Amino acid sequence: MAAAETLIALRALASERVSITLLSPEADLVYRPMSVVAPFSDEGAHGRPLTDLARDFDAGLERGALAWVAPSAHAAFTADGRELGYDVLVVATGARRTAAFPHALTFRGHEDAAEMRALVNAVHDGTVRRVAFVIPPGTSWTLPLYELALMTAARADAGGSPAALTIATPEERPLAIFGADASAETERLLEAAGIECLCGVSAAVPDARTLVVQGGRELSCDRVVALPRLSGPAIRGLPADGGGFLRVMPFGRVRGVSDVYGAGDGTSFPIKQGGVACQQADVVAEAIARRAGADVTPTGQRPVLRGELLTGSKPRWLRSDPGDRRGRGAGSEVADHLLWWPPGKVAGKYLAPYLGEHAAFASHDGQLPTGMGKAPAAEPVDRADARRKPRIETETRKLRQEPSCR
Repeated sequence: MAAAETLIALRALASERVSITLLSPEADLVYRPMSVVAPFSDEGAHGRPLTDLARDFDAGLERGALAWVAPSAHAAFTADGRELGYDVLVVATGARRTAAFPHALTFRGHEDAAEMRALVNAVHDGTVRRVAFVIPPGTSWTLPLYELALMTAARADAGGSPAALTIATPEERPLAIFGADASAETERLLEAAGIECLCGVSAAVPDARTLVVQGGRELSCDRVVALPRLSGPAIRGLPADGGGFLRVMPFGRVRGVSDVYGAGDGTSFPIKQGGVACQQADVVAEAIARRAGADVTPTGQRPVLRGELLTGSKPRWLRSDPGDRRGRGAGSEVADHLLWWPPGKVAGKYLAPYLGEHAAFASHDGQLPTGMGKAPAAEPVDRADARRKPRIETETRKLRQEPSCR
């Protein structure tokens, strides 16, 4: 997500002042946040060919994985030994996802959807009745686990076989990162679904049928589902912290090296989430565009956290603005209607409108108007009141009427 956002933002801000090459080991841009839907329906994490993305924004495309960097030579090297020279390098490799508990079903995304679907079907049929959902210590983005638990409970009820579901989390309250209102609403949803939530605990999974939480409480279960543990890419030649994450400074510069920037989950920024990754990418794109001579004033990053919580029925829209370091502007909100536009689980300033023209990426809560994909981006618009939706539609029409950012 961060790499795609950087590419589109750079082309919009710097126009033809820059020549862009995208290096990726994958053929598609996968919309990972929607992977949670795949175990419950035929929908899920759709892919957009990177050849299309590169063509649409006049970028070169190289297939391969970044292995190491020689900053003094301004050269990046792929795993198969190719050398790519650069004036500026943006590293947006994402984080590595590994199992935190060997005996649990680790849900990393679309690659684990089939195994999770089998579990959901077993819960629906009543052959599995007790499931524990576990958040590993140090996990900053916990929303997908709550979605899995809530949608599993809904599927169990639909099958007439209510299940005993438990969540174990080190958070003091569910989804505490979004603030008190979002936590209270999540607690209400969990209680209504019959899901027990154990907060402020660390958990161990000694075997596939046992969950042990802090204090020695032991729970018997049929299956355990957990989020993965994240680690950084630990790219040779670039400074990283103890977890392998790139050390980045304000405006995305990688600490201690020249002309290298980082964005997304692979950096030391603590919140690992698609929308935040896109905001990091925008900061990087502004800095590079300014260096290329564009009339751009880099604004720096004060991330606004936006999340769509899928519940098995009507989604909830969550927003948190932590304010600046002195606490000014802090606030949070939870609603059962849209709080930003274009809608979607990744509120990327440039990426969301681009993906919005493709039906597969449209939010299940409403498709985006056609033709927005190549329009100049607009800051995701926060909306606290559904009665203000006509203003959103007006802004969308304006976007569609403006010339292409290509």
